[in-house]
Amino acid sequence: MPAPRRPSNHYLRRPALVAALRRLAVLVVSSAAVTAAASLVVGALLGASVDRAVSLGFYAVGCFLLVSGFFVGNRGPTRVTSESAGPSVLPIPGFTTRRMRWATSEEQQETINNSAIFIGLGAILVIIGVLVDGRVSLI
Repeated sequence: MPAPRRPSNHYLRRPALVAALRRLAVLVVSSAAVTAAASLVVGALLGASVDRAVSLGFYAVGCFLLVSGFFVGNRGPTRVTSESAGPSVLPIPGFTTRRMRWATSEEQQETINNSAIFIGLGAILVIIGVLVDGRVSLI
């Protein structure tokens, strides 16, 4: 009797892993380029030095992505189905009741994945900011 086959996980196949790393590299390089270009423009308008403007830009965008990833990851397990036009639970004008449903496992997985991308990209941009910052000596 042949040995039972191990279930293959298509996410661990070499082509899929190479494609994922390529997409991650494109995301990191493009976000770093856009951040650097915007930082140079803002730095030139404010009269800051190039290395200071670029490092602060990386710090700002990286920290923004870290905080965004935290809040995206803390999204609850419910989703809004619809907002009815009926009376609200509170007798306050302008408020309506919301119909809620439980998020599917795919939606919860997507929330976790988006959070991981935001936090990972934010951490990479902060690290680039530390490497670019002339005031910080790494050695």
